[in-house]
Amino acid sequence: MAYGNALTALADPTRRRIFERLRKGPRPVGKLAAGLPVSRPAVSQHLKVLKEARLVHDEREGARHVYSIDPKGLGQLRAWLDQFWDSALDAFRAEVEKTAGKENSK
Repeated sequence: MAYGNALTALADPTRRRIFERLRKGPRPVGKLAAGLPVSRPAVSQHLKVLKEARLVHDEREGARHVYSIDPKGLGQLRAWLDQFWDSALDAFRAEVEKTAGKENSK
C-alpha cells in the first residue's frame, strides 16, 4: 500500500508546498525552504518523510542534497487514483449506452 504512505505524507500542508515546489524541477533544501514559515532543518525533516513515502529522491552535489520528484512513487499514487477515474468513466459509459438504447427504441 505504497499510496497510503504518499497520502499520509502529503496530508501535511508544508510537505505539500515543498512537493509542489519540486514540480518546477530539482531544488536544494535552501531553495525549497526560502519563503516557507519553517526552518531549513524542518524542511529537511519534511523531505525525509517525502523520501520515505517515495515521492522524492535526492542526489548529492558536493556538500548539498538536491531533491526532485520520484516518478516511480508518484506513478504508484497516480495508478491508485486512476482506478477511481476509470470507475467513474465506466459508470458514465454505461449510463450513456443505457440512455442511447432507450432513444434508439423509440
